[in-house]
Amino acid sequence: MSKGFVRSVGAVFTGTLIAQLIPIIGTLVLARIFDPAAFGSFSAWLGAVLFLGVVLTGRFEASLAVEVDGRPRQTAVVMILVTIVIMSFVAGTALVLAALAGIEVLSRLPVELLVASVPTAALVAATQTLQNWAAADGRYRHLTIIRVAQATSIVLVQILIGLNQADAVGLGYGYFVGVFFGFVVGVFLMPLGKTQRSIKKQTLLAYWATHRRFPVYSLPADAVNTAAAQLPVLIVAARFGSEAAGLLAMAMRMLGAPMSLLAASVLDVFKRHAGLAYRERGECREEYLHAFRILLGIAAVAGVAIGFGAESVFSLVFGETWVGAGTMALWLLPRFVIGFVASPLSYMVYVAAKQHLDLIWQLALLAMTLATLLLIDTTRLALVSYGLSYAGLYLVYLYMSYRFSLGGKR
Repeated sequence: MSKGFVRSVGAVFTGTLIAQLIPIIGTLVLARIFDPAAFGSFSAWLGAVLFLGVVLTGRFEASLAVEVDGRPRQTAVVMILVTIVIMSFVAGTALVLAALAGIEVLSRLPVELLVASVPTAALVAATQTLQNWAAADGRYRHLTIIRVAQATSIVLVQILIGLNQADAVGLGYGYFVGVFFGFVVGVFLMPLGKTQRSIKKQTLLAYWATHRRFPVYSLPADAVNTAAAQLPVLIVAARFGSEAAGLLAMAMRMLGAPMSLLAASVLDVFKRHAGLAYRERGECREEYLHAFRILLGIAAVAGVAIGFGAESVFSLVFGETWVGAGTMALWLLPRFVIGFVASPLSYMVYVAAKQHLDLIWQLALLAMTLATLLLIDTTRLALVSYGLSYAGLYLVYLYMSYRFSLGGKR
């Protein structure tokens, strides 16, 4: 089993490596076109969009790996896409009412980004569902193609728009077009079939009832997680200005993009192997440890490389304007290195149906994020405290996920 696991991870890793290089190379160009303030405003909007994207799915897409292969999983995909459409209509209506009511935070956003927020979130949710389907089926080649297509189109369109409109709106529209193209590629590679075009209300309600733990526990947990991940940029922008927020957004992008994509390579394989093993044996300790060793090895190498070269690399590659982003990358290094190991393995909460414990952990994470970033007065001390506290909570998450992998052997 170990050889097959490693071989599958290697296959996904190769494609993911290509997908991660595209936004990194593209960022080198974008940093010359857009200033830190534009990145800060765009990142704040994107954070809200990604948060909404989690809400629109009801988190049902996380159930795909535990569905039986074949028709049941395909039917589940259709149910999730229908859910996204329904929730998007609700979210759009709520946004219009909020705008008419004169909510202050909405008035700070450009009208163009406000209009694009719900459609962009819906595309993010739908594309993520197709990617989860490909991973659950073991169709790693299709998964890689979708990711590469989306990453490439986002960067290219942002660059093209930026040549004429180098502001947050240009970045936002470029992101929307790129995600749309990724969704189109996903639909082409993962066709739903003619038999899935007719959806009965009873079928949808039955699906929601069967998987109710996902919206009840997983949706709040992942919504809180997404909020906690996006809050640093929002809080820093409010307390220390758009320029500081832009530097932080760049640091998090350059650390998070490659590391999260590498972690996703392991997760895409782990979720299928762990789901199968847990259904057959009632535990998946062996699969868990295989994934853990791979993640730990990559994290150790990446941590050392970043620790010794972050500031000089940011200065050399992006210019002196962005040297502060390299410094912030060092402050946040513990959070990203330990998170790289813990995040993929956290999928055990779905496999073992422990979503309620995940929700408790996510609430603790949110409380920590707010406390460190709102109560500490200097940017440096706030971000260092945030990074170390986040790393500590990830260690707790690692212990929890390992215990879940033992199943009845605990």
